[in-house]
Amino acid sequence: MFPIQPKYHPALSESILFFILTVGLISYFLIGLGTEPHVPILIALLLTVAYGLFRRISYKDLEEGMIAGARSGMAAVFLFLLIGILISSWMISGTIPVLISTGFTLIGGTWFYAITFAVTAVIGVSLGSSLTTTATIGVAFIGMGSAMDASMAITAGAIVSGAFFGDKMSPLSDTTNLASTIVRVDLFDHIKHMSLTTIPAFLISFILFAILSPDEAISVRNLDMYMAGLETTGLIHWTSWIPLIILVMATIFRIPAFISLAISSVIATLIASITSGLSWTDIWAIWFNGYTAATGFEPVDSLLTKGGINSMLFTISLVILALGFGGLLFVTGIIPSILSSFQEKLQKVRTIVISTAGTAIGVNVLIGEQYLSVMLTGETFKGVYQKAGLSNKVLSRTLEDAGTVINPLVPWSVCGVFIADVLGVPVLTYLPFAFFCLLSPLITMVFSGRALKK
Repeated sequence: MFPIQPKYHPALSESILFFILTVGLISYFLIGLGTEPHVPILIALLLTVAYGLFRRISYKDLEEGMIAGARSGMAAVFLFLLIGILISSWMISGTIPVLISTGFTLIGGTWFYAITFAVTAVIGVSLGSSLTTTATIGVAFIGMGSAMDASMAITAGAIVSGAFFGDKMSPLSDTTNLASTIVRVDLFDHIKHMSLTTIPAFLISFILFAILSPDEAISVRNLDMYMAGLETTGLIHWTSWIPLIILVMATIFRIPAFISLAISSVIATLIASITSGLSWTDIWAIWFNGYTAATGFEPVDSLLTKGGINSMLFTISLVILALGFGGLLFVTGIIPSILSSFQEKLQKVRTIVISTAGTAIGVNVLIGEQYLSVMLTGETFKGVYQKAGLSNKVLSRTLEDAGTVINPLVPWSVCGVFIADVLGVPVLTYLPFAFFCLLSPLITMVFSGRALKK
């Protein structure tokens, strides 16, 4: 069942106590002391190593657990490096500037948050990747919000909500395919069944964002200066749309995300070499360090100074630490003990669904990885649902409602760290306004008593 076999089998009470201790430690450092997430994760990792040695697990086994945990995130690490290049190349090709400029032209102040949420959701479904959506259209919207004096917390919450609606409902999404595959449900049956909880969450979120949206008189202040600043870059051309079109076409034809991003980045770089006036030496430097704008208007310079491999190293180092910590939690038996304890104790339908959601959320909080949250919870509860006579569609839906969309709300998670870095808004700042992500598991739990029987 578990990707890393435990070398010790602690009692359930011992596992829960250790879970509370580590989560409490991480929360205290992040919220109470305001430290960078690397510090408490590393301390928790050292504490788990000490626990394993105390329980007579050899250091070699502990080390292998850390390495196996970190190895599970290597695909994400390479993707993050490529996204850093994507943002840089989209800056110098004018793709992100033209998206921001078009947004200013088309979107007035009225219902700004709601429109941000809806447009991001549509793009998210098209691309099938929450991180790609956030790093492209999300960066553009955060720029518009900054220019309009909108709340960065609410704007980021709208972007995250829309991006993860797309990640959840797109047939191109990795997590959507993973959830349906693990519990053996047809992909489109899975998506159709998710609409029972996802559509209400979307509608409620849209209404909340519409209510919170600023009025036009406040939002368009200094808009002309921003538009002039974007034009001053000299980056905006008709060719600036080509990298976006290529990325959308690549995802429609289901080309893997890494290859899609690589193709779009290379095309954007070639366009920039023709239109931007930059030398190849400058372009390669921008690939690594990101683009630095110099328009003379500081807000636009701040908005466009982004990207580069170097900008992703903070995220990558934290992902490796967090997943290494997760590997230790497996090899010490902490997570297997907690997950296995549910299997024989669940009888009522409502209890089963709520426990499934709680487990998916718990794995996200403890490990910080949405794929493991979906995979481990699905494997753990398949037998429980079969024994209770519940449809596998209920399980696959719950995995997404409480597994996929919770990851961006965890400050030390893969998605949380990446989004906070790309948007420049801390997770705990946008968390209260990520309405769709908060509502999805809540709606699943409220209506759990109406789960389908086989």
